[in-house]
Amino acid sequence: MKIAIIHGQNHKGSTWQVAHMLAGKLGGENTEFFLPRDFGAFCAGCCRCFNDSETKCPHYAALAPIARAIGAADIVILASPVYVCHASGAMKALLDHFAYRWMAHRPERAMFRKQGVCLCTAAGAGVRSALQDMADSLFFWGSARVYRYGVALAAADWAGVGVQKKRAIERRTTRLAGKLLRRAGKARPGLRTRAVFSAMRVMHRKGSNPRDAAYWQSQGWTEGKRPWRDGE
Repeated sequence: MKIAIIHGQNHKGSTWQVAHMLAGKLGGENTEFFLPRDFGAFCAGCCRCFNDSETKCPHYAALAPIARAIGAADIVILASPVYVCHASGAMKALLDHFAYRWMAHRPERAMFRKQGVCLCTAAGAGVRSALQDMADSLFFWGSARVYRYGVALAAADWAGVGVQKKRAIERRTTRLAGKLLRRAGKARPGLRTRAVFSAMRVMHRKGSNPRDAAYWQSQGWTEGKRPWRDGE
């Protein structure tokens, strides 16, 4: 099993601890990225990824290793601390560059078989909104399953987290790992994902961005094929 872990910060703090706790229970081959160390550019809003190709993005050379790791992974983990009630700016900057992968544009076929996890820690408030920041991208990329786990630690760093809180995190990550392992290799999208996919299919059949419409047609998705079905 291959796991891509994208950290929304450079340091190995509380969120890193939780992500590694989960990854250790999955027992896979981990590929990690730290933001903004491994990618720190802001989207230029040039729309080249939409209108031409993602390779025309001015930041593509730096983005490509992360895109390849997501493509190769069975499980994608997005892990960010809560900054002012949201995911870190570095995480948001990265996700902005993958807008072309949303179902409205050119989703990767393989994403519809992958599982995604959003993790965050906070000293206090903001867990729900930070998780939503990351879950939106995982869902609209077409991920077969998206799990969320966020925890308010009442501490500024891992050393300050209480023993009972750490035990609770151990239990929760164990349960989450169990769910991921049970679906490993056989995850399929739920009804909401299929409904959004169907709506996008209608849009591309009626006419949309020529680049996106051509992509959907080349995949056979505007007709009867679906990315989550075996042999298609």
